Amino acid sequence: MISTPLIDRRAFLRSAGLAFVAGLGPRSAFALERADAVYASGIKRSDGKFAIGLVSEAGSLIAEIALPGRIHGLCHSVANGLSVAFARRPGTFAVVFDAKNHVEPRIIAAPEGRHYFGHGAFSPDGKLFYASENNFDANAGMIGIYDCLSGFERVGEVPAHGIGTHDITVTEDGLLVIANGGIETHPDFGRTKLNLDHMEPSLVLADARTGTLLEKHVLPPELRQLSTRHLDVAADGRVWFACQYEGPRTDRPPLVGHFAKGVAVSYVHLPDETTDRLGNYVGAIAVNRTEGRVGIASPKSGLWAVLDGRDGRLLSETVLPDAAGIAPSRTGFAVSSYRGDFLDQHSKVAWDQHIIRL
Repeated sequence: MISTPLIDRRAFLRSAGLAFVAGLGPRSAFALERADAVYASGIKRSDGKFAIGLVSEAGSLIAEIALPGRIHGLCHSVANGLSVAFARRPGTFAVVFDAKNHVEPRIIAAPEGRHYFGHGAFSPDGKLFYASENNFDANAGMIGIYDCLSGFERVGEVPAHGIGTHDITVTEDGLLVIANGGIETHPDFGRTKLNLDHMEPSLVLADARTGTLLEKHVLPPELRQLSTRHLDVAADGRVWFACQYEGPRTDRPPLVGHFAKGVAVSYVHLPDETTDRLGNYVGAIAVNRTEGRVGIASPKSGLWAVLDGRDGRLLSETVLPDAAGIAPSRTGFAVSSYRGDFLDQHSKVAWDQHIIRL
């Protein structure tokens, strides 16, 4: 592992030429305290600026935390009450915030030679934080490790055992689960995908403490253009994952699957018409552990669907133009859209691709 110095927040903001505005008004703070549940998601406001939106269980926008740029994924720790939002690839900042205690958010930054891939996860005890990162000059996915007890100092890194590392999580028994999308990128080329003819998607289980590779599931040659992107873990320990296909539009690849430690990957075969309506693209996935259901959403054709968490059987599908994020709710799922929909409410903001429940 390597160590890096603490990031100076003010210097980072000055170099970015951006202002960071935090703080909640009394009305917003009261609403947060009264809310039964709170969700968080990235938003683009009507003035074109970006923020984190805090949302009630009814779907009402309660408060905003202004951001220096657009974010992608978010994660939350029940153990320490903190949440982290990541810049969209190839961004280099992440924002740590506490929606309940109303403390000033903290900005952390990727070290030189790295950028964030947009996702991260806390250790079960809330003491460490893991971030998916790109060692772009070496074309290698890395997992940065940050110490939550020392102001999110970056204390090391371990290999992701793949490229195009995207979503990650850490299980209660210390497994680091990694979705390597298999796509080569470099910040010199923005968001351009550089290896679509020879992608290397994989799913990895590693020891969260040491980074030691425990299992690596490489997709078969006929699915080499199926980018494994997002994941969630069910109550039975199975890891559900969602994919985005980079091959011909006329193909109908499996877009969802699951696996577990010691258990091979199984793919869910959705009806052809459902795959067509998803546009060969699942942008977000979430597991409702209480109900044993899996939710998926796609903005390509504007659809979200619910699968049976036992066998992946399609239970329902709902048309929602520009469907974006999905997260478990008390009953079913909370779903957002780029057009401003969140549950049954509509706001004058564009919700971004991911939602977390705090």
